[in-house]
Amino acid sequence: MAGKTITEKIFSAHCGRDVRVGEVAICNIDFCFGQDGTSSLIIDSFRKLETKKVFNKDRFCMVIDHSSPSPNIGVSEVHRKMRDFAKTYNVRMFDVGCGVCHQIIPEAGIVSPGDLIIGADSHTCTYGALGAFSTGMGSTDLAVTLASGKNWFKIPETVKIVLKGKPGKGIYSKDVILYIIGKLGADYCTYKAVEFSGDYIRNLSMDARFTITNMAIEMGAKAGIIEPDIKTYNYLAGAGCKVKGKRRHENRRFRTGHGLKADKDAEYSEILEYDVSKVVPQVARPHTVDNVKPVNKVKDVGITEAFIGTCTNGRLEDLRIASSILKNRHIHKSVKMIVAPASRTVFTAAIKKGIISDLIKAGACVVAPGCGPCVGTHNGVPSRGENVISSANRNFKGRMGNPEAFIYLASPATVAASSIEGKITDPRRYLR
Repeated sequence: MAGKTITEKIFSAHCGRDVRVGEVAICNIDFCFGQDGTSSLIIDSFRKLETKKVFNKDRFCMVIDHSSPSPNIGVSEVHRKMRDFAKTYNVRMFDVGCGVCHQIIPEAGIVSPGDLIIGADSHTCTYGALGAFSTGMGSTDLAVTLASGKNWFKIPETVKIVLKGKPGKGIYSKDVILYIIGKLGADYCTYKAVEFSGDYIRNLSMDARFTITNMAIEMGAKAGIIEPDIKTYNYLAGAGCKVKGKRRHENRRFRTGHGLKADKDAEYSEILEYDVSKVVPQVARPHTVDNVKPVNKVKDVGITEAFIGTCTNGRLEDLRIASSILKNRHIHKSVKMIVAPASRTVFTAAIKKGIISDLIKAGACVVAPGCGPCVGTHNGVPSRGENVISSANRNFKGRMGNPEAFIYLASPATVAASSIEGKITDPRRYLR
């Protein structure tokens, strides 16, 4: 019998039997969560189940990030509902100002290699950078897991993407993942896992790896996974891997990553290879993420708003890249730039390193850590007809709060360079 992919190994470990692609299994869940856009329905559905307690108070959390701080009375009521539920059931709550769920949950040491994680948010696939199978589900599914600690899955096929070569100057992981999505299309990997591998992946920082797996959903994938290595475990050591003082990863099925790699004879639905040395800065044009072109095909498109942040590119490395371009320069007079650090930890570190000061001096407006500008709840809703260049992961109509605006997606470097010129710009000319 053929060997197993990482996905097949994780599911086999969580359902107590050997499973393969296509089988349906009821699995134990290591961690689940909701955010303020989905937790109200989780709470309502959980109450309808009439259960007395959550399956494990240490393996669930809620995060206020999509509308943080609250922009209106209705949202404030949702936030209060979440706080009341957290207090009643003694579950963890990340409140206003903590940051984006997909940044603060890994920071908190909650995720371990080999974990099976579900979240009521489509970009839950981000945690695959740590070797977990993590996927988004609906709020009702989260309520079932919150009550039982389990959920059912159909074991997905895996597409293996091998990334080789050395990127050129000014080419970042956002450019690479946009390039791949542009080649494959938004639904190419629907209900499949994507395993990212190759020398390029191994050489990436953890911040850059999170960018890759975060956008797996934008090619339709159920999950994106990177095999854990020494960088993964160094990151986990820094995060502490602790919940309530207990080192969760010491009791995980893949204790130190042993066995958490695909077998040499694992069967993939497809193996695709890309040479990143051929990639140039990429831009996704309105109104789909797979509408990708090289930056020179869209240069000179005027912009009036630039946004750096989100669960894709709001990490310390991203802010550092932007500040290296903007330092001692100034944002174009016709452009408003908004910066949202991905978490309080990122924000604090960026302040200490002088990054925030450089961005502010360049003319940027720094807002509280959270998702607001990306999802369009507040903090930077564009006006009709405005062009926005953003480091986010989606550019659908209305994504930033106005269906009559136009959103272009790019790396933080491209966003920063474009903000200087007031038009979409190749960032390589500004790299020091």
